[in-house]
Amino acid sequence: MVYPAPSAVLQLLKPITWFAPMWAFACGAVSAGFSTDGRWPAIIAGVFLAGPLVCATSQAVNDWFDRHVDAINEPDRPIPSGRIPGRWGLTIGLMWTGLSLVVAWFIGPWVFLAAVVGLAFAWAYSAPPLRLKQNGWWGNAAVAICYEGLPWFTGAAIMAATLPDAKVLVVALLYSIGAHGIMTLNDFKAIEGDRKLGIRSLPVQMGVARSVRFACGVMAVPQMVVIGLLVHWGLAYYALGVAALLVAQFALMPRLLRDPEKEAPWYNATGTTLYVLGMLATAFGMGGLTGAGI
Repeated sequence: MVYPAPSAVLQLLKPITWFAPMWAFACGAVSAGFSTDGRWPAIIAGVFLAGPLVCATSQAVNDWFDRHVDAINEPDRPIPSGRIPGRWGLTIGLMWTGLSLVVAWFIGPWVFLAAVVGLAFAWAYSAPPLRLKQNGWWGNAAVAICYEGLPWFTGAAIMAATLPDAKVLVVALLYSIGAHGIMTLNDFKAIEGDRKLGIRSLPVQMGVARSVRFACGVMAVPQMVVIGLLVHWGLAYYALGVAALLVAQFALMPRLLRDPEKEAPWYNATGTTLYVLGMLATAFGMGGLTGAGI
């Protein structure tokens, strides 16, 4: 039997993609009143689950089911290049799925439930018959939930050792909705290819001008709601911080709107950074509330 090289497996699992869910996990832990008191094993396991396990699983599964397209468009990837031989791409996806479930089971029931949902979305996103990635509405929603909402929930569940506070769940949902806009911005780099392959991304469905305005709105509105909630919860200073980050995003948007296909990567490096900093600011504010049992 021919085994893949560890370097090829690591490339398949795409470590660069692990940062987003690990960041969301950290925000969830902070939002539930972060404490290291006897929780370090669960915290470390949770970080590992969010990034190197569940997120990595999604990358392996996606590359396996995209291997025929990648053989044309990106033949240097591990599977089409042969560095991941035979059916090892599928095998790795299945192995990582099983390992993710085992780790989640030992952390706790709510974390296990989040892992089941996240892995189900990971397979549904790429695998037939659903292949949610074929439609920008459903595919982007699945990725947004898996990258933001579920890791946030997981971090909060570990800290709370039970179902997190309703405030935490609401904020996790809002930032997941906003992340749908981030996923739409990611689609601008592949508009022509998506059209040729029949992938109905939002830029393909709505056109460039409408979809970029939609993406900006989807990112901004949930943050506005979060700001309002922070004020309502007596966290005015944190609300002011998130508002300042949102104003900075608005200041960057005109450049994006002028040439979305060219500037989307730039905005993802700038505007999206401000977005995730707002997540952390929100989490710190909520940590005081949940930690105080309010």
